[in-house]
Amino acid sequence: MSQPRLILASASPRRRELLREEGFEFTVVPTGAEESHDPEAGLVSLVLSNARAKALEAAALHPDSAVIGADTLVWLDGRPLGKPSDGEEARAMLRMLSCRTHEVATGVHIVRLDPLLECAFHEVTRVRFRALGDADIEAYLALVDVLDKAGAYAVQEHGDMIVEQIEGSKANVAGLPASRVAAALRHHFGF
Repeated sequence: MSQPRLILASASPRRRELLREEGFEFTVVPTGAEESHDPEAGLVSLVLSNARAKALEAAALHPDSAVIGADTLVWLDGRPLGKPSDGEEARAMLRMLSCRTHEVATGVHIVRLDPLLECAFHEVTRVRFRALGDADIEAYLALVDVLDKAGAYAVQEHGDMIVEQIEGSKANVAGLPASRVAAALRHHFGF
């Protein structure tokens, strides 16, 4: 069996869709790499180190392939908002985001081990939420499963209900700055 040329080290359906929209064929190899959410590290450092860990774990199994690792975090008041553990935590996160602007950063690390070639970058998008009352939050939660989503929301799923403005890449908020990934793959890895 031939080695896949391109691997996405993520189980995210949205990342798969965004990469497919850029015209790439790839294999999905989710990893169990442990993510750090230590606010002391800073937003950019966190997403880049988490993306690198994911990419390297998958690349160890497929050293001849280009492997894309990505990590997305929602950042508010100097700390990351990860995936909520339950509905109450999701409600609390959405209340915190209501009427406020926050940052969403995605770190991307693309690596091929044999021969070694690496490329890493990040993208930050600013997102402003609408004013959300309890009824708005309940209506959104009735439509979207937010327990596997950083910040308890998904811009691609009924985002117009909660998001007032996006400054930067909407794809980045969804989990992958796909046009930058495509440019890096073409420029550095010859795809």
